[in-house]
Amino acid sequence: MTTSTSPQKTEQLTDAFRLFNQLSENLSNSYQGLEQQVEKLHQELAAARSERVKTLVEKEKLAVRLQQILAALPAAIIILDVQCRVVDCNLQATHFLGEPLIGQLWSDVAMRSLISVLDNPLERQLLSGLRVNMTRSRLPESSEQVIVLSDVSEMNALQETINQQKHLSAMGEMVASMAHQVRTPLSTAILYASQMANPKLDAEKQQHFSKRILERLHYLERQVNDMLVFAKEGRLAMEGFSLQTLLAKVQAAISDYVVDGNVDFKVSNFCSVDLMQGNEHALQGVLMNLLSNALEAMPVEGKLSLSVKQQNEQAIEISIQDNGRGIEPVHLQRIFEPFFTTRVNGTGLGLAVVDSVAKAHGGQVYCQSKVGVGTKFTLFLPCIEQAFQPTISIGASA
Repeated sequence: MTTSTSPQKTEQLTDAFRLFNQLSENLSNSYQGLEQQVEKLHQELAAARSERVKTLVEKEKLAVRLQQILAALPAAIIILDVQCRVVDCNLQATHFLGEPLIGQLWSDVAMRSLISVLDNPLERQLLSGLRVNMTRSRLPESSEQVIVLSDVSEMNALQETINQQKHLSAMGEMVASMAHQVRTPLSTAILYASQMANPKLDAEKQQHFSKRILERLHYLERQVNDMLVFAKEGRLAMEGFSLQTLLAKVQAAISDYVVDGNVDFKVSNFCSVDLMQGNEHALQGVLMNLLSNALEAMPVEGKLSLSVKQQNEQAIEISIQDNGRGIEPVHLQRIFEPFFTTRVNGTGLGLAVVDSVAKAHGGQVYCQSKVGVGTKFTLFLPCIEQAFQPTISIGASA
């Protein structure tokens, strides 16, 4: 019994050892495979780490370069967070705005370091006197904002020089034009005046000549006034005046032009306040210019109106409307240009002076016209005495 089972056990043990050896060999092969995989992963990880380190080094170099560029920029760069607090800025920002900056509310920084400029809403003046252009935008894919302040003082100075040169050139052109414009009505007035001494002249002729002389003298006065206002480039002395008194003076002055005609002239004042702040003489000249132009463009029997309305607590609106021949659309865009005129004996200064005086009062002048129907000029003037603030940055609409 023992002898018969022994070979059987031996065979089983042999099979077991064979299976064990096979499993051991399989485990050894698997281990070697794992070692190869681990080695490969180590190599890939080392390569990735090296690439990442290289990328980080390049990004660090780029960041340093960007910092150097920001530091060298002549413009001030200010970064604001979602609460509008300064979180970063370049060196020029501290030069422009002073310390402290980081952590400060932008509204506080702007209040202490920036002064509004009346003639340009996009510009600010620093405490040092420099003028800067301010732009504000949101950073892409971020709640932060960036503010850029660029020094425009030198550019403004150059522009002012150019404007002065243009104005001097225009003055020369104006003087040449005025020589003819003054000489012709002056010669006419002298001719009429010489006839006044004729003893044979009857009363009717004397009255006729007297009226013609007065017309020519009024014309000369308007030309000289236009020239003086244009020469001042809109720099006018402002003081208090009565709106009702101004309208009365205009109505009295224009009556000389409509007394013999059939023009229906009407003045309407719907303004609830009377005390204004501005240059009464210049405004009277502006209204006379517009009314005289209207009379020249009207038929023998026409309608001419001057109306005043109060727009708000600061501004009034003066409208002058006629039923004259109107203005051609091709000319309408240029009527306020100096020396642009469609009249043979015109200087092209009248409407340019109107525009200049309106801007000097912080306002604007608009024109609406239709050929064969008539023309309407509207003066928007924020000159009510209680809230007068001269500025030329007022939008225009036709």
